[in-house]
Amino acid sequence: MPKIQASTVAEHRAAQRAALLDAARALLSQDPDQIPSLADVARHAGLARSSAYSYFKSRTDMFDVLVADTFPRWSAFVENQMAEARTPGSRILAYVEANLQLVARGDHALARAMATVGNSEVLATSSRLLHDSLEAPLRAALAEHGASDPNRMAEVIQSIVYALSRMIESGLDLPTATGLARELLTPYVRPAAA
Repeated sequence: MPKIQASTVAEHRAAQRAALLDAARALLSQDPDQIPSLADVARHAGLARSSAYSYFKSRTDMFDVLVADTFPRWSAFVENQMAEARTPGSRILAYVEANLQLVARGDHALARAMATVGNSEVLATSSRLLHDSLEAPLRAALAEHGASDPNRMAEVIQSIVYALSRMIESGLDLPTATGLARELLTPYVRPAAA
């Protein structure tokens, strides 16, 4: 029987499952056109092939779990960055900058790869929920900031994120992308003089 590497069996299983998902993310980002096999994922995680099959029924099942695991992490990261900001305007900037950070570290490429190779209902549902959950705090910050139409302004802000995301994926460094976002948005998000 394999040695448990945690204080409880549940913690051990959670750690192994997380290691497999991290390995699947890494392999998918290296080769975005192919869902990796469970054997490749287990090997990359440093686990026995049979370990992968004790957590996932198939590579499609693993992919669905990966999708369901990845998108909430993105949303939580953005929400946490926004929660640290003190004003509505700084929350808007935090939204943009958090999304750009995720793009720069490769999460967006992973999401695109997942969209390319996956066609599951889990992917469609998770993607829709991600965009909805991301835009809700942005719209709230815009409304609190005084935007005349928070829904449409959220689309404008999102188009800036998309444009800068494409630039990052084409080689623009994160500090330059963030600087461009700040240059464009700071006049808008700065509190009006009383």
